Amino acid sequence: MSKKQIKDIWGWLNEITLYKTPIDKISESSWDCWNSYVIHRFVSMNFNYVELSNHVQTIPYEKKKQTYLMYREFIPKKKVYLKYIKTKNKKKNPELLKKLSEYFICGLQESETFIDILSKKELKDILLKMGIDGKESKKLLKS
Repeated sequence: MSKKQIKDIWGWLNEITLYKTPIDKISESSWDCWNSYVIHRFVSMNFNYVELSNHVQTIPYEKKKQTYLMYREFIPKKKVYLKYIKTKNKKKNPELLKKLSEYFICGLQESETFIDILSKKELKDILLKMGIDGKESKKLLKS
């Protein structure tokens, strides 16, 4: 009798929520693409499963089958959309961060705060004081 092959994280999420295949019916090679961390992240994105995910995260990552069993047993059998919520923070231009950290004599994290606090005109003025022309300052401020 052939065992079920699960090829990716989406397949595992479907197993947890919809198919509920018993462990002995899943091939050993399928466990290679199991990633406890990613499974926890996706499951925790559903408001109804946050507490469950929090509890299941106490199981060591090496115990993949135990983690699978917990989720399989406690999540109802139905098709569930586990939306991954991305950050809304945009990455700051690393060159601009470096220039501001030189100007203010501070670390890169502090210069991120300056970008949030200062207006574009104030940032342009600082870059102008540092000897950076208008074209290059536009490029630094764009991204």
